[in-house]
Amino acid sequence: MPEPAAVPDARIAVECRGIVKQFGEGPRALRALDNVSVSIRENEFFTLLGPSGCGKTTLLRMIAGFEYPTEGSIRLHGEDIAGLPPFKRPINTVFQSYALFPHLTVWENVAFGLQMLGRPKGEIAARVAEMLKLVHMEELAQRRTDQISGGQGQRVALARALAPAPKVLLLDEPLSALDYKLRKEMQIELKRMQSETGITFIFVTHDQEEALTMSDRIAVMSKGKVLQIGTPWDIYDKPAERFVADFIGETNFLPAAMVGIEAGMARVRLPSGIEMSATLADGYVPSGEATLVVRPEHARVVASGGQLSGRVENVVYFGTDTHIHVKLDEGLTFMVRQQNSRSQSCGAEIGTRVGIEIAPDAAQVLRD
Repeated sequence: MPEPAAVPDARIAVECRGIVKQFGEGPRALRALDNVSVSIRENEFFTLLGPSGCGKTTLLRMIAGFEYPTEGSIRLHGEDIAGLPPFKRPINTVFQSYALFPHLTVWENVAFGLQMLGRPKGEIAARVAEMLKLVHMEELAQRRTDQISGGQGQRVALARALAPAPKVLLLDEPLSALDYKLRKEMQIELKRMQSETGITFIFVTHDQEEALTMSDRIAVMSKGKVLQIGTPWDIYDKPAERFVADFIGETNFLPAAMVGIEAGMARVRLPSGIEMSATLADGYVPSGEATLVVRPEHARVVASGGQLSGRVENVVYFGTDTHIHVKLDEGLTFMVRQQNSRSQSCGAEIGTRVGIEIAPDAAQVLRD
């Protein structure tokens, strides 16, 4: 999938072009990255998102200099860095394990990189104080890192990585070891730090919600390829293909037959025989059979009518919302997500017949 055109005034911080990474040779060779091209803008929070083994960490390691591409180029602010070792790149990495020195204090951990760079003592003291304030760890400056919590350790790792003022900060699933509540808090903190420092963040995760929460743009990867690059809204509401739609959040897929094109919208016929309109990807003109994608929150259960009908198969309460699973007359299961209200129930009971009303312009025709 080609990358959307860059904003004309946006400066490119990291540019990867035609990256191929192959491990081994001959019939057992593994192609971890297959002609990957991404352009990451200055001061951007950019996320590489995909399932385990898709190549996202391999790409991150190549930007860091821990791996070298088999083919292709990597540029930092226009300079080719593909052959530079890690210590010569103005790039820092925060790993999943944090890699802190347990025998050193918080202050000493943050100061370590600056000391290795030979910075003056006064500059080191001022910079460490600034970084500890940024991550809200000033009061624990003299505590050893084996005496702090996982969330606090993550903050120290970030402060240490940010202290030398790298042009780019790479983050390899740094929140995966935290509990759910702390992970949600740190997502907001990470975005705050990126905004305040103005440093380009490149973040790797397999967590779709995490990517949507934090990112300016997301690259969805699968089997060594980039399938789509876009804003969280683009990725969620305008998926380029079935894998993206299925991987990002929950969704429904419906078979349909193309009837025609009206004012840039597809006219499709559902298995129920009812016709409806659906949006199209830019420049995409399908014909014959098609697949529609409908997000669960873009439909609602009604007593009768709607574009689909069936019988309630299951009702799952999640506190903030309820998921209603309806077995359609055509045999498929369709899920509706309904926001809960204290004043009324979801209005659907298992075994009752209902209709499903799909919101206008909520359905999209997927590419083949």
